[in-house]
Amino acid sequence: MKSLFNMRVLVAAMAMALAMPAAAMAGGWITPGVPGYGGVMSLPHAAVQPNHKRIYRAIFDVTSGAKDHSKINPGLKHVARAVNAFASAGVPLKHLHFVAIVHGPKATSAILNNEAYRKLYSVDNPNLKLLAELKKAGVRVFVCGQAMYDLHYPLSDVSKDVHVALSALSTTVIFGDMGYAYMKQ
Repeated sequence: MKSLFNMRVLVAAMAMALAMPAAAMAGGWITPGVPGYGGVMSLPHAAVQPNHKRIYRAIFDVTSGAKDHSKINPGLKHVARAVNAFASAGVPLKHLHFVAIVHGPKATSAILNNEAYRKLYSVDNPNLKLLAELKKAGVRVFVCGQAMYDLHYPLSDVSKDVHVALSALSTTVIFGDMGYAYMKQ
């Protein structure tokens, strides 16, 4: 009986694997929670699915940076993808209690307003629209205040869609203590 169950699972997994490339070629990437960022494939028959009635809490530790400063921060894009994955499975945005804490020398500049970013890299900040969309989706984005001072960025240079936290260390502990899952980039 157990081997029959395993065979059914294997056949279902193989069928899904064969169907995925065709769906991807058909332009099946969707962004239902954060429009335009962090696309996902809808997989309604995947083995593990979120429950649309539950509340999900996660804190994303964003320390990565784009190699090309005219490109989106990969850590923030990852947060958008997480929102979209849950939304694609029917979880309402109000059930996603997601927080991102941005810190470190590679990531911190992603949250600067356009004027400060342009002064630093001679290009517009490509992350500002994504930060606004994350906020609309209910994601709270914080920047480490210690990183801001360490990197000599004035707090007045922080994007209007981002909050300054005391530190990434304290923010991670505080949200972890409230039951948030820790998501490292």
